[in-house]
Amino acid sequence: MIDLLYAIWLIFPAYVANASAVLFRGKIPIDFGKTWRGKPIFGEGKTWKGMAGGTAAGIVVGTIMNQIYPSFGNGTEAFAVLFSLSFGALFGDLVKSFIKRRIGKKRGEKWVIADQIDFLLGSFLFCFLMNKEWFIANFKAEYIVFLLIFTPLIHLATNILAYLLKLKKVPW
Repeated sequence: MIDLLYAIWLIFPAYVANASAVLFRGKIPIDFGKTWRGKPIFGEGKTWKGMAGGTAAGIVVGTIMNQIYPSFGNGTEAFAVLFSLSFGALFGDLVKSFIKRRIGKKRGEKWVIADQIDFLLGSFLFCFLMNKEWFIANFKAEYIVFLLIFTPLIHLATNILAYLLKLKKVPW
């Protein structure tokens, strides 16, 4: 049980980044409203302010966590790990939005599983690419499997809460 809580601890900055992006909103879309083959590239819901704010929120929370229980390294290594976990989460969401637009899904339209693990996969990928040694030393295979199962459940619960608080237009 302690190991599973540690897995959540390690990925928590990515959870914060993903959840925080909606709080920052923003008016300037990352794709600047451009289209590709007649469809939005990412959509108006993906903004520069949300990307920057979500990434910063993940880094700040991770830095505080690292003061409480050092898990992300020291100095530059900690920043690199926290940046890759946080930015990677939002990048994963951005890639999912790009794919959603290509297959004709509208903003806010439900896409089961992809809507729940996109940010997790992006976070894993960026962290692995930027901090391979740290990633391999910390994210055991069983942590990854657990998080792939746990994350959709917690993601659904937090999205329903954000919807009820009128922070999101849809509960997924």
